[in-house]
Amino acid sequence: MDSLKYNQYLRCIKLCRERIESFSQYPYCVPAIKDLSIMEFHKKVTFIVGENGTGKSTILEGIAVAYGFNPEGGTRNFNFSTNDTHSDLHENLKLVKGVKRPNDSFFLRAESFYNMATNIDNIDAVMSYGGVSLHSQSHGESFLSVIRNRFSGHGLYILDEPEAALSPSRQMSLLVIMDELIKQGSQFIIATHSPIIMSYPDSIIYELSDGIKEVKYKDTEHYKITKAFLDNPEKMLKALLFEE
Repeated sequence: MDSLKYNQYLRCIKLCRERIESFSQYPYCVPAIKDLSIMEFHKKVTFIVGENGTGKSTILEGIAVAYGFNPEGGTRNFNFSTNDTHSDLHENLKLVKGVKRPNDSFFLRAESFYNMATNIDNIDAVMSYGGVSLHSQSHGESFLSVIRNRFSGHGLYILDEPEAALSPSRQMSLLVIMDELIKQGSQFIIATHSPIIMSYPDSIIYELSDGIKEVKYKDTEHYKITKAFLDNPEKMLKALLFEE
């Protein structure tokens, strides 16, 4: 393993397969999790991509909870709970950390963002998030407000499907903010469907399907399908909607 990885916050995760009673039960029956042994992380950005139901968010949630985050997001100090639906995957993950500790950390997920924003209001912490209630902004504005105002650099940031809140132009804004934070010594782990977000050049992309494989950006299904559609939308629409 590259010696530089000792300087990153998270080097890899290992699934403690000997602890698992049955790979026929959720979440261990999911093919990508059944295939998981070791997942190494890039010192800058690691993307986890794949179709719906392939286990992206489940793996990301397991990493976050094993690290000490609230399953619904926030900092490691957040302890609210509105729906206890997370799996026990975190109990069987071993996190291999580097010698450095992050000065900042955050788990941001689109699925439970509303609940996290409510908790921020309840604990009167809005000044740390731009000084305005996140509920008083649009979904996309509030999502970026958290990243701009709360992410301070030299941090570990875990993002679950951030594109759910962001227009294409705001996804490009996210890339700019990410790059600034990475230059300040930050590390990102991101589950995404977005070909825009996963285009960040200095990264690893893991694609989940029947297992887990490392892929190049232009070899991802998301890139290929999006490109095929944009290159010839009329042909794609005709195939999808009009032909018997």
